[in-house]
Amino acid sequence: MDEPDCRSVFFFDIDNCLYPRSKKVHDLMSVLINKYLETHLTLSAADADMLHMKYYKDYGLAISGLVMHHKVDPLEYNREVDDALPLDGLITRNPELRELLEDLDTSKVKPWLFTNAYITHGQRVVKLLGIEDLFEGITFCDYTKLPFICKPHPEMYDKAEREAGAKSSQSCYFVDDSYLNCVHAQARGWTTAHLLEHDMPEPPERASKYQIRDLESLRSMFPHFFKSTSADGAAQSRSSQL
Repeated sequence: MDEPDCRSVFFFDIDNCLYPRSKKVHDLMSVLINKYLETHLTLSAADADMLHMKYYKDYGLAISGLVMHHKVDPLEYNREVDDALPLDGLITRNPELRELLEDLDTSKVKPWLFTNAYITHGQRVVKLLGIEDLFEGITFCDYTKLPFICKPHPEMYDKAEREAGAKSSQSCYFVDDSYLNCVHAQARGWTTAHLLEHDMPEPPERASKYQIRDLESLRSMFPHFFKSTSADGAAQSRSSQL
């Protein structure tokens, strides 16, 4: 009989987290969303942008409002928006990120992707980054199931814990660039690090206990999860040099 998996789970957001926001993928996505609204709902550019922002604010995802109020096909939307993003050449392999993730001690912690995008986008991004083999799974917003569940709704965190096989909320670790997502993760007991890039201003109140300026800081924040910084890893390194 297989022994139960008692490892902690480290959830990684994808967009503007595994790659910097300076890539402006979010801006490109906004252009495609507005274009979709103009085309399929016959809206002016100004009205499309206003509706886009309203649905994003009300539901967390523009697609949620579009499906609820306009009965659009979510998979058609995904093809024309997320999957249409010109990511090739924009997002490229990141050896430093790969080295960081390879340093995770997977005997102690399970690396897991956690995104509000559909699975095709998430898989595409991590493949372009050259890190697709370093995660044990992905929790995503499933566009084929209604109603949509996405961060920061509690059901999405429940889904992530269930799919990743987390022992409890207290065994979950999380890094995300979204202030709101981090607030909700922290509130449910996840050990949370809010990624705030170097050019971003400090929020009036921190989203979570931990706040980092780059992913490399995770090593010093959680040294026990990395082979190069944990006591066990350091001991093994010394013994191999003897």
